[in-house]
Amino acid sequence: MMTFTFFATSYLGIAGPGLDLKSSFVDSLQSFGLSTEMARLLWLPLPMLLVLTAAMVGVLVTVWLERKISAAAQQRIGPEFAGALGVLQPMADGLKLLVKEDVIPARADGLLFSLGPVLVLVPVILSWLIVPFGQTLLISNVGVGIFLWISLSSIQPIGLLMSGYASNNKYSLLGGLRAAAQSISYEIPLALSVLAVVMMSNSLSTVEIVNLQNDAGLLSWNVWRQPVGFVIFWICVLAECERLPFDLPEAEEELVAGYQTEYAGMKFALFYLGSYINLVLSALLVSVLYLGGWGFPIPVEWLASWLSQPIDAPLIQLVTGSVGIVMTVLKAYLLVFLAILLRWTTPRVRIDQLLDLGWKFLLPISLVNLLVTAALKLLFPLAFGG
Repeated sequence: MMTFTFFATSYLGIAGPGLDLKSSFVDSLQSFGLSTEMARLLWLPLPMLLVLTAAMVGVLVTVWLERKISAAAQQRIGPEFAGALGVLQPMADGLKLLVKEDVIPARADGLLFSLGPVLVLVPVILSWLIVPFGQTLLISNVGVGIFLWISLSSIQPIGLLMSGYASNNKYSLLGGLRAAAQSISYEIPLALSVLAVVMMSNSLSTVEIVNLQNDAGLLSWNVWRQPVGFVIFWICVLAECERLPFDLPEAEEELVAGYQTEYAGMKFALFYLGSYINLVLSALLVSVLYLGGWGFPIPVEWLASWLSQPIDAPLIQLVTGSVGIVMTVLKAYLLVFLAILLRWTTPRVRIDQLLDLGWKFLLPISLVNLLVTAALKLLFPLAFGG
């Protein structure tokens, strides 16, 4: 069962049990006469609603940023009139897709055609459950959170291939095959780079990985101990999200629109949402794995000493929790900003170059990086989590 727990933590570890919102919610409903089972049943939709809300807000912000940053890169204005500075433009785009006619080709496989976008979107949204959004904010503290994310991300290519096949269109089929080949090529080096971080952290839990990066502030972030893994992970993330220069499955000049060719209306919007939700999720995971997550560059002990407060004081917990949420979002959107800039500064690669980069370059380097990490873990256990 999904839990929604606020952990009061410090940079050295968990300072206390924190506030369990699930128990508080259940107890408050029981005080009105509801049974325990009914109170728990009413609690279940709340974490799901929170995940969906966070994902949708992340998409709206990212789409607006992409349009404004792209406009700035091309020296034009961009969206300006739909709300202040065009902030309502993403909502207008979503409304347009919502009311467009949903067309299914006459000779398409209707069931697979409709299931394809769902298989693309749902695993990405579920992956948000394991991301710690801040110093004390967490939706499911799964002990194997990283493994769960890799497992869920491997479902997405099935939906892309299913959509291309079910469309009964040669361009869509070719786009789906490209998407599956690209995802498989980059999923393996991505998993190996993550495995190096897991090896250093001795844990598959995202919370533990972040906690172990925050004992010395900025200097203890994994990006300093895993610079090669960080670069490999970021390249693989761009390929998994089909961002330029790796948007081969939907290269308009070559494939019309790839696996999306026959889609319109809300089904097309699901592909659109899945792409941007995955981009924000991947940026958050880069922040968690390599950039200290909610960690502030200055250790919390220094802040407590400056304010003459104990480290478990409510004021210190409130400040570090608020700053932690801001830091997580700030790091993630810095990476989103870099991904958007890459769209206008790098040319699209050919399919043979894309596959060669994954299989002949990133895979062997990620394997060597994993072996070097294991050796350093044995030689320098204090620095590499021995």
